[in-house]
Amino acid sequence: MRRYFGTDGIRRIANTELTPELVYKVAKAGAYVLSKHTDHTPTILIGRDTRISGTLIESAMVAGFLSYGANVKLLGVLPTPACAYLTRKLNADASVVISASHNTYEFNGIKYFSNKGMKISDTLEEEIEEVMDSGGKLDELTAANDKIGVSEYALDLIEEYVYFFRKHFEDVIENNRKEDFIVGIDTANGATSVVAEKVFKTLGIKYEIINNHPDGININQNCGSTHLEGLKKFVLDNKLSLGIAYDGDGDRCLAIDEKGNEIDGDKLLAIISGSLKEKGQLNKDTIVSTVMSNLGLNKYAKNNALTLLQTSVGDRYVLEKMLEEGYNLGGEQSGHIILLDYNPTGDGILTSLMLIKAILETNKKASELGDIVKLYPQVLINAKVNSNKKYDYEKDGSIKEAIQQLEREFAGNGRVLIRPSGTEPLVRVMIEGEDQKYITKKAQELADLIEEKLN
Repeated sequence: MRRYFGTDGIRRIANTELTPELVYKVAKAGAYVLSKHTDHTPTILIGRDTRISGTLIESAMVAGFLSYGANVKLLGVLPTPACAYLTRKLNADASVVISASHNTYEFNGIKYFSNKGMKISDTLEEEIEEVMDSGGKLDELTAANDKIGVSEYALDLIEEYVYFFRKHFEDVIENNRKEDFIVGIDTANGATSVVAEKVFKTLGIKYEIINNHPDGININQNCGSTHLEGLKKFVLDNKLSLGIAYDGDGDRCLAIDEKGNEIDGDKLLAIISGSLKEKGQLNKDTIVSTVMSNLGLNKYAKNNALTLLQTSVGDRYVLEKMLEEGYNLGGEQSGHIILLDYNPTGDGILTSLMLIKAILETNKKASELGDIVKLYPQVLINAKVNSNKKYDYEKDGSIKEAIQQLEREFAGNGRVLIRPSGTEPLVRVMIEGEDQKYITKKAQELADLIEEKLN
């Protein structure tokens, strides 16, 4: 059982749970684990979002790295995918992003990336924890005299990330430009607050921008990809062609079409897959998503001669499948889209540019592209069960029969997904179907049955 790392790095309340002392240990142990096989002084990059605690955590992180003997480049406020990209671009030994993604400002977090620009594995996280808790081992990892590391600010590296987009999108945007095409951008007062505007300006895309004045506590506050209401109103009030919303650390993107309808991660996967397939650029004509992807995406894939592969919930499992079997497009409903030909992590700005590219190249409105997928209503209910029995639902005959009966009723136009929680005494019951009222009733009945049998 891991003590510090969760499904997406370490994430806690800053300065009370994620203390400077803990951060120092994480840095020192991480520097050792991620660079112990190198024969040179390691270089580690640090990026952060706009939270008030960011510089506090950054300072403790720097101290831990320098104490070990690693050199540090401070990137300042920069999206998670930018740090991942620059790690590879600069041949750094590792990087760290200080962010709690879509959480509110009082949280902060630490995400490690390997020298390949990918989130580190569970195994490496466990090894870091072992070193952190080893006492004497951590004390041994102390550089002396001329071996102490040095840090430097490298804020100008943001321009390398801007150039990355210019290199890949400048020509296609220029060749398909429309004077009346205007995009609304919501940067969630987060890590994309500066760089998104730079990218859109460099590419010559007309835009209006909101929620780009971070004050340390307004990150994700009624804005960004977790709160689309403000962007929807902004798009409709200003008669914009498209709205784009990023999350706090910039690895997710969701969109609003010109009619005010949401374009979620499943629809983004469909739109981008169609664009790539048409050019012969979709590897093995396959999309990788999670078990939570909407049935509508599955039907879209079948109707368009595509394969949809589904993994456990979590972008790391999507990426693992993509790397294992050579696929280049995957993602989640949340808007965490991975385009492996460009970057080995979700990238909100990249995703938005792929959507804009598809709109301009097809000469269609955002709503027309969004309509290629019919999303089915989904209902999710948590059944509270005995923690020792939450994996026993497959063994209970009455639960199995209830699930099979529902699936027979749906006849391909609905789906039942049962998923035990990894951390709580819960079994999650998710049902999809055409009738919201009906599936809500059935999900509650199934949850009640699971609670009765597994307590």
